[in-house]
Amino acid sequence: MANKPLGDIGISEYNCRPVDDLLERYYLSPLYGVEFCFGFLGNMLVVLGYVFCLPKWHSINVYLFNLAASDLVFLCTLPRLSYLYANGQSETTPYACVINRYLLHVNLYSSILFMVWISMDRLLLITHPTRVHYLLTSRGALVVTGLSWLAVNVQVAPMIALMIQDQHGGNWSLCKDFASLGTNSNTLGYSAGLTLTGFLLPLVGIGVFSCRITRLLRTQEEALGGRNTSYRRPVRVARAAAVMFLALYTPYHVMRNVRIASRMEWAGLGQCTRMHIKALYIVTRPVAFLHSVINPVFYFLMGDRFRELLLGKLRKLIKKR
Repeated sequence: MANKPLGDIGISEYNCRPVDDLLERYYLSPLYGVEFCFGFLGNMLVVLGYVFCLPKWHSINVYLFNLAASDLVFLCTLPRLSYLYANGQSETTPYACVINRYLLHVNLYSSILFMVWISMDRLLLITHPTRVHYLLTSRGALVVTGLSWLAVNVQVAPMIALMIQDQHGGNWSLCKDFASLGTNSNTLGYSAGLTLTGFLLPLVGIGVFSCRITRLLRTQEEALGGRNTSYRRPVRVARAAAVMFLALYTPYHVMRNVRIASRMEWAGLGQCTRMHIKALYIVTRPVAFLHSVINPVFYFLMGDRFRELLLGKLRKLIKKR
């Protein structure tokens, strides 16, 4: 590009080429840094709180702890990405490239899956307040958690295989994100399937459990003659989870599939159009990762006595100082 005279290329093509580089340096880099700072502190506080402040774990605590641990591990990859984008560099270590993309997508799809189980747990607690249901026990939650990690890894495994294949073809010298891999038609089919199974179906699950919680708690309120308004908080939290994932994940998944489709030969799109699509896709990436920053809010709203125990511990530490 630098060795090519301006007169040899179209003005529109010349103007659109550096958009992705500018976004990576001045948009992705600072946003990843901000997400790390806020998300790491929030999730680290939750993990330490669960380890040192919670004497007895219920089923929901198992789900929330795994969610926080997943967010924490993923957030630790952001400083490296922020540094590389700020300096216009690409990851040169193949292992680091694959591990980074693996952690990113495992966290992406485990977060919404664990939020499904959290919504399910709240529904079961309403129908079985004495916790007689197997899934309301810590052991049942551990079984569900193990199966969830297995399912997410099975979902992400083909993506890792595609990345390794692409790196092998490029002599292990260039680290690409999933949407920028080779123009294999299998990539688009896999991405669409991952969108369906990893995002849309869990989102429907959260919506169904939210509606069931709303219906049951409103029935209880009517039975008590409108004297009980405690249903509002769990209903709002369940709805907020569905809205959060819908708002944060939808743009990312739409643009990821559009980005992959735009690179196919049958799309017939020009270089500048593909670059604009790539730019929109870049914009959606840190938006999707905001869930790792917002998730700690749900720990305080949905954890059994977790907020009170954690705040009590912090007050004791402050008094000692």
